Amino acid sequence: MDKKFYRSLLILVNDQDTMQRVHEYADTRISTLRDQLETTKSHDRMLEIQGSIAELRRIRTLREEVIKGAA
Repeated sequence: MDKKFYRSLLILVNDQDTMQRVHEYADTRISTLRDQLETTKSHDRMLEIQGSIAELRRIRTLREEVIKGAA
């Protein structure tokens, strides 16, 4: 991703209320996916869920990533 793209995201990550809601969404989705992970029998589905959880966890570091990329 280029610097221009990161800079376009600054308005999102610098708004505390918005980022709080994004984090709450991610936490809720992670909780749902963990429940699915506990009950799924398919190995392929387990891998998909684990990947989804990993991406949602990246949201926690989105602000830092955007600020670093925009600098």
